[in-house]
Amino acid sequence: MGLAQTAADSYRYQDPHLELDFVRKSASLDTHRLTLTRKEYELLALLVENAGEIIPRQILLMRIWGYSNEIRTRTLDVHVRRLRKKLGNYSEQYIETIFGIGYRFQPFRIAQRFTVGLQPVGVGA
Repeated sequence: MGLAQTAADSYRYQDPHLELDFVRKSASLDTHRLTLTRKEYELLALLVENAGEIIPRQILLMRIWGYSNEIRTRTLDVHVRRLRKKLGNYSEQYIETIFGIGYRFQPFRIAQRFTVGLQPVGVGA
């Protein structure tokens, strides 16, 4: 799982729910193709390519929109909100807000459930 290069030299990210094909610039969620704007795709791809790393707002604004540090805009927040809506139930799992800094993509993690070993009461006592 994660970033992979196939024999066809196609770079992709894949986990149990999300798949991005960086060559075709397409994304799918639970095998359904996501309809993303160009900027939404670029934002998601940049986050996925840097999975686990916090990407500061200034870097995202510069790399995706070409905005300098002096420009104050909410466009990043609007695009993240739209992207989260399209990711549905997985949005909070994948895109983490690091308040006052930026955003981080977290690869899908299967929740582990711990069971407590129960012993029968009164057996052998």
